[in-house]
Amino acid sequence: MTTDERPFTFKSVALAAFLPTLLFSIGEGAIIPIIPIAAGNLGASLAIAGFISSMVMLGELAGDIPSGWVVSRIGERASMIYAAVVAILGVGVCLIAPNYWVLMVGIFVVGLATAVFALARHAFMTSYVPQKYRARALSTLGGIFRGGWFIGPLIASLVISVTGSTQSVFWIFIVSCLGSVIVLIVLPDPEKMFGQSAAAAVEGGEVLTAGEEEAEERTHGLFRTIWSFRAVLARMGSGVALIGAIRSARTVLMPLWAISIGLSEANTALIIGIAGAVDFALFYASGQIMDRFGRMWSALPSMLGLSIGFLTLAFTHDLDARVAWYIGVSLFLSVANGIGSGIIMTLGADLAPKDQPAPFLGAWRFAGDAGQAAAPLLVSLLTAVASLAFAAGAIGVLGFVGAGMLARYIPRYVPRRPRVRPAE
Repeated sequence: MTTDERPFTFKSVALAAFLPTLLFSIGEGAIIPIIPIAAGNLGASLAIAGFISSMVMLGELAGDIPSGWVVSRIGERASMIYAAVVAILGVGVCLIAPNYWVLMVGIFVVGLATAVFALARHAFMTSYVPQKYRARALSTLGGIFRGGWFIGPLIASLVISVTGSTQSVFWIFIVSCLGSVIVLIVLPDPEKMFGQSAAAAVEGGEVLTAGEEEAEERTHGLFRTIWSFRAVLARMGSGVALIGAIRSARTVLMPLWAISIGLSEANTALIIGIAGAVDFALFYASGQIMDRFGRMWSALPSMLGLSIGFLTLAFTHDLDARVAWYIGVSLFLSVANGIGSGIIMTLGADLAPKDQPAPFLGAWRFAGDAGQAAAPLLVSLLTAVASLAFAAGAIGVLGFVGAGMLARYIPRYVPRRPRVRPAE
């Protein structure tokens, strides 16, 4: 039975597939806005605080290299459980950090765990969700991450107000990871609910399960997969890297901007949490747009909106109404980002070979995460040599470049029934 023939409803996977992701994301969403604040409290300058914030994305980039192999070898649920445990260890390092260099190590470990956790759920959705539901399912998964990033900062704001300590926010992530592990252990495994995926294959008279086949393919390595699909990754992957760059720049630049205009820690977390609510509210609309009108109608408005938002922000730093502008631009960026919910995962699922999706998805996520890792470093560098406002303007210009690439290559590589071949 193929993936498109397998009976599927969102209800059949909603609790077991989405709840662990929501819990993990709540913890991650709680700590992301306070990372630069925690670094500043340990003596880091604004530029170094931005660099430390980038460790989440750099950790994810490094984690992309073994993540596909890990998921193929031990399975999706086990991968998520171990990833949550590793994240707890990373947050523990952050809690006891005597200086910002140790804090940086802990944040990097959290990024490693996040890469494995995210790929495990993405691979399941790609293999088991029918084509006609794909964008809605993956935008829902993206929406679940956004839901966590909305709830987490609000909880963080409350915890900071009650305790008066930024460090106490790290405990939210620990509790969230423990909750995720409990849910994964107690609830049924979605992979077992659906049996073999569409990636099962027959070779030499022996049936290989999806995990076994993907594990064999993974022995070729991430970089060999990148070379095999170099044409599409050079074009579409570059566009996706810029999507990742603009999004991650937003998660780093907005907390730094709040510090630079004098907002309190609790108010920063509250504003980012409210903006996250707007982002979260649009995830299903994004999936409907992609499934009904095509991927372009989600990707382009999202990138153009993010670019306009950053360029606008760049000119507001020294205005008398800079706090009001900050709140307004935060909400505008959330609308733009929400319209593109799930676009990276959906494009990756569209382009991945149906029989062996995991190696390609690992390479695809590596491309997107490379952009996510590079952007905070760029923000930190530009802030150090110029200013935070200049960094915001530069990110806005990069967004327009990414929009142009997507406008050119999405129609070429993602037709109504997407298919991609290795480079010849």
